[in-house]
Amino acid sequence: MKILKSAVIAFSLAATLGSFSTTAVAEAGRTTYKPGDLITTVAEKIDGVVAAINNGSEDSEQLGVLIKNASNLAEEINANDKVARENSKATKHFKAAIASTKSGDLQATKDHLAKAKEVIVGLRKLL
Repeated sequence: MKILKSAVIAFSLAATLGSFSTTAVAEAGRTTYKPGDLITTVAEKIDGVVAAINNGSEDSEQLGVLIKNASNLAEEINANDKVARENSKATKHFKAAIASTKSGDLQATKDHLAKAKEVIVGLRKLL
């Protein structure tokens, strides 16, 4: 009887733990996007930063935050290994753009952002 009682408890515990999907619990508070939608969003954010520079914004901290937001969103694009490798090139351009913004060279910032956008938009071919 003691063995039967232990078996029933073990079975009920396993059934209870197996009834919750761990992936459903892990994704409960996170918004996920399709890679194509993220590529469009990142390109729009880059265009927003370039527009801010063209409109005369010289606040390096504000521009750095805008570039960092675009970079963080670009890091979410991950469909396969090829996309991840190409996306790392865009990350390097984002870091260089932040550095040139801090140094006050806004033309170099726009150049790096243009290269980053080119890489990000080129990811569509790899999807």
